[in-house]
Amino acid sequence: MSPFQSIDNDSIDAQAATWFARNRNEHTAHVREEFQVWQANPANAQAYDEFESLWADLGELQALPSPQPVAVKKPLRRASSFALATAAAVLCAVFALNLGTPQALHQQTVTTLSQGARTLVLPDGSTLNVNANTRLRIDFNAQQRDIYLDQGQLYIEVAANKEHPLVVHADDARIKVVGTGFDVRRSPRQLVISVAHGQVAFAPAANQALLLGAQQRATYDYSKGTLQEQTLGAGEIANWRSGHLSFRNRELASLVDELDLYRPGVIQLADGPLGRYKVSGNLDVNDPLALVKALPALIPVKTVLLDNGKIRIEPR
Repeated sequence: MSPFQSIDNDSIDAQAATWFARNRNEHTAHVREEFQVWQANPANAQAYDEFESLWADLGELQALPSPQPVAVKKPLRRASSFALATAAAVLCAVFALNLGTPQALHQQTVTTLSQGARTLVLPDGSTLNVNANTRLRIDFNAQQRDIYLDQGQLYIEVAANKEHPLVVHADDARIKVVGTGFDVRRSPRQLVISVAHGQVAFAPAANQALLLGAQQRATYDYSKGTLQEQTLGAGEIANWRSGHLSFRNRELASLVDELDLYRPGVIQLADGPLGRYKVSGNLDVNDPLALVKALPALIPVKTVLLDNGKIRIEPR
């Protein structure tokens, strides 16, 4: 895993994202005049058009009052996903659109216990897999499909519908799609999004946002407020559904965080650089402690059984 890179606020893509947000939220003559001056540069106008198109592809945009398109066109550049980091205000504006009083179509609460994974077919045709020790609420209405993940993990194959996007809520975080397959795991320490196919708009916090594509994973650390991005191999996403998890070069802190889903509060990790150790292996979700016992053979750590029955992983 490499640290998620912060965007340079002076880049054209960053400026386009910021102007897009301002145009949706600041309807004043002064802002419009400033925007017209900025957009007079053909490169800026092109970047703004590309940003609009990016969100249009996800069904995000509605009609926007904007100056006439410039006549000069250049070959399209692929906008950097990191440029979306400054566009959190865009997501906030889009997610907060006043859709009127929706008509409730389907509401359901799902709670699973240890070794209690479930599969549900939702009214829109989406297939939802819910992992052990998970609690969530489904709320589909006439305008939008919402899933509220309080804790645990889910994988969903989303039935495509641009007019009615699906949003997974994890406290303040928003994960929005119109049709894709992706995995979400929420713990007290991390929020992890893994995309099997399609695209996902992910806004983990008020000042961060990015677009994830197929075989990409983003991990948000609640305590640090940081994002890390990783490219995944085939078969690494939501393989918990088979009962066996394969992983490679996982940071130990992230692995322990996932183990906590199956044995809540049992496994502890000592403070310090230990959490950044990389580990590869396999996990039987029905016997996660077997992996903990095997860790000393994989990396330079030891496991200590505490008087309260918990297990602490310490440096060797």
